[in-house]
Amino acid sequence: MDAIGLAPDIDSAQIVVQGAICLLLLLISAMVSGSEVAFFSLTRTDIDSLESKRDTASRTVVALLDDVDRLLATILIVNNLVNICIVILTSNLIDAVFRFGGMYEFLFKTVVVTFLLLLFGEIMPKVFSQSNPIKVARTFSQPLRLFNWAVYPVAYVLMRMSNRIGRLAPKNAELSIEELADAVDLTQTASQKEHQMLSGIVSFVNTEVVEIMRPRVDITGIEWTASYEEVKRVIVDTGYSRIPVYDDDLDDIKGVLYVKDLLSHINNGDDFGWQQLLRKPYFVPEHKKIDDLLKDFQRQKIHLAIVVDEYGSTQGLVSLEDIMEEVVGEISDESDEEERLYVRIDEHTYIFDGKTHIGEFERALGFEEETFADVEGHAETLAGLMMELKSDLLRRGDRVTAHGVQMTVEKMEGHRADKIKVVVGDAL
Repeated sequence: MDAIGLAPDIDSAQIVVQGAICLLLLLISAMVSGSEVAFFSLTRTDIDSLESKRDTASRTVVALLDDVDRLLATILIVNNLVNICIVILTSNLIDAVFRFGGMYEFLFKTVVVTFLLLLFGEIMPKVFSQSNPIKVARTFSQPLRLFNWAVYPVAYVLMRMSNRIGRLAPKNAELSIEELADAVDLTQTASQKEHQMLSGIVSFVNTEVVEIMRPRVDITGIEWTASYEEVKRVIVDTGYSRIPVYDDDLDDIKGVLYVKDLLSHINNGDDFGWQQLLRKPYFVPEHKKIDDLLKDFQRQKIHLAIVVDEYGSTQGLVSLEDIMEEVVGEISDESDEEERLYVRIDEHTYIFDGKTHIGEFERALGFEEETFADVEGHAETLAGLMMELKSDLLRRGDRVTAHGVQMTVEKMEGHRADKIKVVVGDAL
């Protein structure tokens, strides 16, 4: 019968060196395997948090994620090379220590190597990384950056081959957001309202706060120094349940006043310090996705956010109702007044509010969506579209024409075009 025993004439120094190298390679395998899970488990919120930090590790993580294809190729190359080296060295090490006979050699080597690679090189590091993705990603960012540079030639070849194979593969395996939107347009739903809801759901994840917010000029706020009677008058006049409170101007918002917090103080005199009831304002960047904002609202149990630009200036206000309206359409209650964005004068002539969104303007005129996409630039409203076409500030009487539509400023409110006369079709 075959037997297992110790091999004669063992070179102890050589065994120690090979064992140390195997241990080092196993640690590298664990690091790379854990890094794979850590980097690709990071959420958009995690990445935004890392981008806001200034330390080297955080910046390195963000830089590596800028090219995820190269990062993945690097991880796969290093992991496979290290695992091959571990298999070879472990096999030699076992041969140097033990004397095998027959089938025992294959079984022994298979069990030992598989156990080492799976437990210490794959399972344990991946389980740990899954629960600590940010910490692991930051810890191993510098070694991965070194590997990213070292294996770039091989990674480049693999990425080129992958791209070529990808072009040959069938294209209908997954649907993009644009393809889903096209599918919704082709869907024969029971009503226009259902079609609008489906379109809202499809575009939800790509919509930014700036697209749905109430602009700064339409924000109703209360001055910090206002008397209690003035506060109550604003609440009655507007019907709002949450109102921003500012000091000098809307760029200096101190808090948000919840009307329900005033109910127990409704009979207090004019000297009542209502400012003590303010709640902490929640600020969001103008380009934040509304699906992420909805999660923030749910997590922090708030309904209102102040939208700011990169300089910290207040750009607008967005509420939970604004987000919901993106999916289900306009939501009105008994306190809402019907808002008419335009008045039709005759078959070819309209008077529009300058703040009318370009998409609503196109729908009102019966135009296809994005008719004015080639001239609107960064504009979002009808007044902004006129400014893009004129390339200057607007004044009363200014007139521009695009796509067979003539637009004339009829009324100004300060520096803002309040009413715009629109003439379409044969009347031009």
